[in-house]
Amino acid sequence: MQLSFAKEISGKGVSLALGFVVDPLASRHAFNDPAVALMRAAQSHGHEVFAIETPSLGWRKPEDGHPGGCFGELIHLHLRPDDHDWYRETGRAWRPLRSLDAVVVCLEPPADGEFLAVTWLLERAEAEGLRVFNRPRALREHSEKIAIAEFPQFAPSTVISRDPSRLHEFIDEQRDVVVKPVDGGAKVRVFRVHRNDPNRNVVVETLTDNGRRTVIAQRYLPAIAQGDKRILLIGGKVVPWCLARIPRAGETRGSLAAGGTGVAQELSPGERAIAETLGPLLLKRGLLIVGLDVIGDALTGINVSHPAGLAEIRQQSGFDAAGATITAIEHACGIS
Repeated sequence: MQLSFAKEISGKGVSLALGFVVDPLASRHAFNDPAVALMRAAQSHGHEVFAIETPSLGWRKPEDGHPGGCFGELIHLHLRPDDHDWYRETGRAWRPLRSLDAVVVCLEPPADGEFLAVTWLLERAEAEGLRVFNRPRALREHSEKIAIAEFPQFAPSTVISRDPSRLHEFIDEQRDVVVKPVDGGAKVRVFRVHRNDPNRNVVVETLTDNGRRTVIAQRYLPAIAQGDKRILLIGGKVVPWCLARIPRAGETRGSLAAGGTGVAQELSPGERAIAETLGPLLLKRGLLIVGLDVIGDALTGINVSHPAGLAEIRQQSGFDAAGATITAIEHACGIS
């Protein structure tokens, strides 16, 4: 039987026990971390907050003396507004994940073997009745870089391959391209390569590991100077503000981890058109919160596991995207 922590809170309705599957807490930077923003929003909505660090996840066969199923170490947290001392641990225990009301996945790329193992384990928890946001199968099926291949009408000129000859052909054709691994994160190696670049062979050989690793090459978009936009979808609806990650001088990457500057901006008509097309479709697949990466009017990535931009958008625009996400989760859990 489902064991729920949910209880009535005077004046606040129903309180949920929400688990957040995260990379180790010690690695979190609270001032702009989306997991921290979501946990703070959950607490402000009156819910109990538990962190579940990925190394603690596992599964055991049900047998005498052991209920079995997917389990993890549930770390009960009290969130604080101080970004340098942002939480107090108020208890921890190994519990079946189904003892929670819902779990929210907040994991940074890369989508490596351990990431896949997390989705497989959470899929077992989902089969036991646990609500998981975003759904584990949907997390697996939407590679941040390769997912744009489903929406070629919005993508820039692109080739995805491990074959150096295909990549060189693309560089010759497009003249100015950006090349990067398909499974990287914010600090990923990103190279801008010109057709006459004397180092192009080295770049292609290094990134593909001499044809062993798949990479993505895209036509260089001068609009990157105005920012690599992170557009948020929550419950299939478009957040009216995006975070433009503007590269520092001489840099190709706009990510904040690479030194970019985050500026909250209202969406352009072209950006909104992309987001409104994808929002309902992705929600039907179990993706409650999604971050679209857009440069100019071109879709360059679909992030489904680490919705960066929540904190900065609220700080600069006042729009509480993290709170809207928790409201969407409440609705999905049937309490609002």
